[in-house]
Amino acid sequence: MGNVAIRAEELSKQYVLGQRHVTYGTLRDHIANGIRSMFNPRVSEAQHQFWALHNVSFEVSRGESIGIIGNNGAGKSTLLKILSRITEPTSGSADLYGRTSSLLEVGTGFHPELTGRENIYLNAAFLGMRRHEIRKIFEQIVEFAGIGGFLDTPVKRYSSGMYVRLAFAVAAHLEPDILIVDEVLAVGDMEFQQRCVGKMEEVSKTGRTVLFVSHNMPVIERFCKRAILLRAGKLVREGDTKSVIKHYADACSQRATVALDKRSDRKGAGEIVASWIEILDERGIRIPNAICGHTTIIRLHYKSLTNKVFRACMASVSVHAADGTPFFLMSNELTDPCALELSGDGYLDFIIPQLPLSGGVYRLDSYLESKHEMQDWVESADELTVIDGDFYGTGKLHYPGWEGRTVLVKHHVRHGRYPDV
Repeated sequence: MGNVAIRAEELSKQYVLGQRHVTYGTLRDHIANGIRSMFNPRVSEAQHQFWALHNVSFEVSRGESIGIIGNNGAGKSTLLKILSRITEPTSGSADLYGRTSSLLEVGTGFHPELTGRENIYLNAAFLGMRRHEIRKIFEQIVEFAGIGGFLDTPVKRYSSGMYVRLAFAVAAHLEPDILIVDEVLAVGDMEFQQRCVGKMEEVSKTGRTVLFVSHNMPVIERFCKRAILLRAGKLVREGDTKSVIKHYADACSQRATVALDKRSDRKGAGEIVASWIEILDERGIRIPNAICGHTTIIRLHYKSLTNKVFRACMASVSVHAADGTPFFLMSNELTDPCALELSGDGYLDFIIPQLPLSGGVYRLDSYLESKHEMQDWVESADELTVIDGDFYGTGKLHYPGWEGRTVLVKHHVRHGRYPDV
């Protein structure tokens, strides 16, 4: 075992799309399946096989904090579920040396009918803690989660934010040897996210091991000295965090050069999809580069692959740094209370009166849903190139030597003086 906390060897996980999972079979099941196959002959399983992970191997040392990054569908969550013993691998092995606590998607590890108090004791019992050990840290968990008034309420009545706060507080305070955290922290507010990162740093400094999945690259870079990049279920890069993030950002830029309607790395039901994106000026004329401070229109074209009308639609375009760090999100749900209906082919204009970005190349992600069902989500759907402009009307954008891309904010500075005594 030595100094190794986690050892994964040739981990693979295969799913068969459309396959019904049956834990046991009754006579009625076999008869029903036989009749179903008469009317719905199945295409060979080989055509529906999907490898969520394929031959992934790595080691994590004790006390190490390691980031796992990659685009949607890369296999990050599947890997964490295997390491957390929620999912069995199709092949390969994963050995974890020490007590493991996991915070994956909302709902994992809690019994909805039990209260917050009861779930704290239940999770601690799963880790082999005795009742007197739990009592010592109970108040710390409750204080960190900030749910004191709802402690004796069944967690099924919690909001998603309350659920995540309690889940993280339990996972981090039960003194695990290994802490596994997925992107679920994005559900919490900014102040709570900062506390979570601080707590993970505290856990790491005490010699415990942390695996952290996030799309927030600055947090990954701040918190993890080493990172793993997954792509299409395969480990494609491993090493110091900065170099891995740069490789990921370069790959995102490369994906954005592929025509949007040709992209296969998209998620959703796919009945209505984004077909292409163009950048327009205030006159509606297509432009190669947007200008800082000028009116900019991001036009998202869509096409329907069915004849149906899609009701209660939400469409969004988000703007990110090249490494995936989010800058801002635009959505019809944020600005327009009227329900959006889409059908056939068309476009949506996201109009920015004064583009608040300094010069640089930014990443655009597109998203479409109908009645809360994801239809199409594409990361790095396109790029937005911005050239510097006179945003403030002073000829200045920032001080010489200022590093990184800048989100600009219209503001005024007011001077006041204390009265002479």
